[in-house]
Amino acid sequence: MWAFHTPQPTQPPSLFNPPRTPPKLPSSSLTLNPSISNSTPNHNQLIQSLCKQGDLKQAFKLLSREPNPSQRTYEVLILSCADQNSLSLAQSLHSHISENGFDQDPFLVTKLISMYAALDSLDDARKVFDKTRKRTIFVWNALFRALTLAGFGEEVLGLYRKMNRIGLPSDRFTYTYVLKACVASECMVSLLNKGKEIHAHILRHGLEGYVHIMTTLVDMYARFGCVAHASFVFEKMPVRNVVSWSAMMACYAKNGKPFEALELFREMMIETRDSAPNSVTMVSVLQACAALSALEQGKLVHAYILRRGLDSVLPLISALITMYARCGELELGQRIFDRMEKRDVVSWNSLISSYGLHGYGKKAMQIFQEMIHQGVSPSPITFVSVLGACSHAGLVEEGKKLFDSMCKEHGIHPSVEHYACMVDLLGRANRLEEAAKIIDEMRIEPGAKVWGSLLGSCRIHCNVELAERASHRLFQLEPHSAGNYVLLADIYAEAEMWDDVKRVRKLLETRSLQKVAGRSWIEVRRKMYSFVSVDEPNPQIELIQSLLIKLAAEMKEKGYSPQTKVVLYDLDESEKERILLGHSEKLAVAFGLINTKKGETIRITKNLRLCEDCHSFTKFISKFTNKEILVRDVNRFHHFQNGVCSCGDYW
Repeated sequence: MWAFHTPQPTQPPSLFNPPRTPPKLPSSSLTLNPSISNSTPNHNQLIQSLCKQGDLKQAFKLLSREPNPSQRTYEVLILSCADQNSLSLAQSLHSHISENGFDQDPFLVTKLISMYAALDSLDDARKVFDKTRKRTIFVWNALFRALTLAGFGEEVLGLYRKMNRIGLPSDRFTYTYVLKACVASECMVSLLNKGKEIHAHILRHGLEGYVHIMTTLVDMYARFGCVAHASFVFEKMPVRNVVSWSAMMACYAKNGKPFEALELFREMMIETRDSAPNSVTMVSVLQACAALSALEQGKLVHAYILRRGLDSVLPLISALITMYARCGELELGQRIFDRMEKRDVVSWNSLISSYGLHGYGKKAMQIFQEMIHQGVSPSPITFVSVLGACSHAGLVEEGKKLFDSMCKEHGIHPSVEHYACMVDLLGRANRLEEAAKIIDEMRIEPGAKVWGSLLGSCRIHCNVELAERASHRLFQLEPHSAGNYVLLADIYAEAEMWDDVKRVRKLLETRSLQKVAGRSWIEVRRKMYSFVSVDEPNPQIELIQSLLIKLAAEMKEKGYSPQTKVVLYDLDESEKERILLGHSEKLAVAFGLINTKKGETIRITKNLRLCEDCHSFTKFISKFTNKEILVRDVNRFHHFQNGVCSCGDYW
């Protein structure tokens, strides 16, 4: 445990602005120089004026002729060096400050650390800190902030322990930085525990009234996926602002709880009539609409954005493009993109991933090339998007060329996400040995994403040998992920290796792991409905069941054959068929047929991969009922119309 100390009762006036006190100069500097007369011009005001005008070089020339630079002059020069991104001038200024005896001034030390952080020179920032003899809380905070923003979270926590050992009390800003440090690098369990310790200290000292501290706590728990903890903190907050509401909504939206995110947004609109949601809030709301394929609610949010005049905020416009694409309205997303006066790489990424999600790999490639042609440099996420698009469309050779171009043409070294895309690309195309070779030749640790891509591909093509190799590593890397065990059991079942199926199921039981239940959502008349199984209470469940039985019988006469192999139990065929009719997406389809008008598209979202039988069943339904059905599973969109799916049975 860390040794914590009670914070000072007085609060600083601002983040990095301690009271300006003149530095203690060396005794020699107190002796008046007789060569300097009282008529020596004071250049401090002129230097500051030149800095504000952006003429930093002229300001430096004048600085060399100023015998007594003030603290304020040095502060303005420091800020100007950071603004003009000049490390060489910053280092020259630092030397000048040291020569004039200001290098131990805590106020200027905080400014120097922040300057070096802004110039991406953390080594210089650390040196400033190390050479400072009297470190106030402002000096510590400045370094905590610099290191946290750069992703050195564990270093911050180590320094924080040191600060507590010497007995320096934290202030309210210290807590925000050390909480952010817990999630600045990898979200490890050990760092979550540190975050909980800091949370306990905050409560012990009655600091829960500071809204920015509690909002940071919400965000920390959200990033670790601890939704219940984040919700508890949020509910207990005595005061909330728009940032607090936004943080909790983002927590729900990014952790698989879009229903809760939309409900919280409604609650916010009722409770906070005086403070309107900002663009960050609306991004989370759009993400929730996208996750549920809630098109009608998404359109209402879009209208609100237009009324508020937020339609020029780039992150928000990118979220709109994604929302429409994930709701099946790719053309609307394209139209928004076309009307954008200014586009950044995030906007391009949104459009590329949108086409990839719908299986239009070649179109995604064209957009990527157009982006390059317009002088927009791709980001690592760009390549994740375009490689994913190639994977869904089976564009293996194109994907391989793109992967090779990352480092050679764009100076981007492949990360674990990019390798996972390549393994998925090759695996889906049944080039599993080639995918395994890529893993063997990786220069970085493959990690769970890469092995998960290989295991998923083995499930598609029933490759037992490679599945066992991938699952062995996954059981070590993700011992509590039930999905990996289920996938392996699926593969054994398809290979009719029933003893191995029982063995894997036994592992699930002994480790108290539960399979993620298949869930499907459908929007009807701006209201969302969720389906898990036939056992769930629903006023129309009997009508849904009878419709499914009737449709299945009639479709069998037209050639539909239930894919009973997806039922991983050694049962007779009739019992397997009964189980298949209870799949959540079939229930959602039947509900849509009952409750939508003629010509109205049925839109469904599924939290898992669409099984082979549901895919075949929905193709028949679309032709049999002359209905357009859009289903988005965890991987991509399936556009069913007239008995054909847009994926070409490649998913």
